[in-house]
Amino acid sequence: MNNQRSQAEIVRQSLKSRYRKERRFRAYGVLAIAIALGALLTLFTDIIGKGYTGFLKTTITMEVQLDGEMMYLDDPTDERQIKMADFVEPLVQALIKEIPGATEDDRDQVRGLINPYASVTLRDALTANPDWLGTSRTMTFLSHTNVDVYVKHAGDDAYSIKLNDQQKAWVDELQERGVIETSFNDVFFSGGDSRDPSRAGILGAIVGSLLTMFVTLILSFPIGVAAAIYLEEFAPQNKFTDFIEVNINNLAAVPSIIFGLLGLAVFINLFGMPRSVPVVGGLVLTLMTLPTIIISSRAAIKSVPPSIREAAEGIGASKMQVVLHHVLPLAMPGMLTGSIIGMAQALGETAPLLLIGMVAFIVDVPDGFLDSATVLPVQVFLWAGSPELAFIERASAAIMVLLTFLISMNALAIWMRKRLERRW
Repeated sequence: MNNQRSQAEIVRQSLKSRYRKERRFRAYGVLAIAIALGALLTLFTDIIGKGYTGFLKTTITMEVQLDGEMMYLDDPTDERQIKMADFVEPLVQALIKEIPGATEDDRDQVRGLINPYASVTLRDALTANPDWLGTSRTMTFLSHTNVDVYVKHAGDDAYSIKLNDQQKAWVDELQERGVIETSFNDVFFSGGDSRDPSRAGILGAIVGSLLTMFVTLILSFPIGVAAAIYLEEFAPQNKFTDFIEVNINNLAAVPSIIFGLLGLAVFINLFGMPRSVPVVGGLVLTLMTLPTIIISSRAAIKSVPPSIREAAEGIGASKMQVVLHHVLPLAMPGMLTGSIIGMAQALGETAPLLLIGMVAFIVDVPDGFLDSATVLPVQVFLWAGSPELAFIERASAAIMVLLTFLISMNALAIWMRKRLERRW
């Protein structure tokens, strides 16, 4: 009897110990997930906190007297006169009139509130509308970067305010009167890079990313799928195919910068292709993406039940017909999912593109695959390393846009897998 009790006690103690270990293991798992979510929340809070102001711009709205004598301009259709005309003076005089107590002696300080490119905006407007000469027009211009930083980050020690006390007082007064306002920053989405943070945009980087991703997609997807079909369905099992499979798996783990070195050596140095163009960027990212697409496509082909192949062969289908008419359509959802994930990975790559020259300062939006371009991750890299603190919010805002693209592509992959998958 005592022996039975002792055995029962041993079992109970063993179960208690096992349950304690299970509870402890679950607690470790919950703690790990909480730490990961906390780190992710901290990252997103920091990025959004720094970047949301990048979607805002600071503008100055005032009535500008387009006086030909003040601008030394008689004929706005004369290109020579346009080049020699003074488009800054009308802006300075207009802003002096808006500031109570400002005089001609303050013109240098007043000029420090106006964006240096505002004169270009005025010139283009007058060139497009020659009949405006000699009239007064209410126009809106971007403010100087220093004004933009002061309006959006006054009191933030992370940003140094480069306005003096007089200029700060003027800006506060103009804000109260509605002359200086903040609004949605359409310039951020409609322009290319610029030395002036207030005019810097990501349109050029977005177009460059789309062109590069297009080249990557049209090359990597058909090549990757074809390679997966051959290795899985037609390749003989020998040392050569084993060697290929091992190297494909190894290439999937190779650091991306190695592919950049390969692209620099082969496409640029050997073949003489131009630097900093979407074609070369797409070729480099194709090399990097191919292993991922091949591996995911092979996994999708393996998931097709053997009964499908046997049924097709039983009705007289050839090997090629079995693969193209039965296996490939059923494996395509998995292939597409793997390809989208591979493309999302390529979209976020920076290191291989730096080595092929896509780190260049590109102002114009590219028109084709052979035009100089940059991509979103490289644009973030450039702005993050800029000495101008005003580029911090632009870099953070660009990261938010890039994360939106990446999350959308991953969400698309999940949706396609759920929508197209078939259960056997």
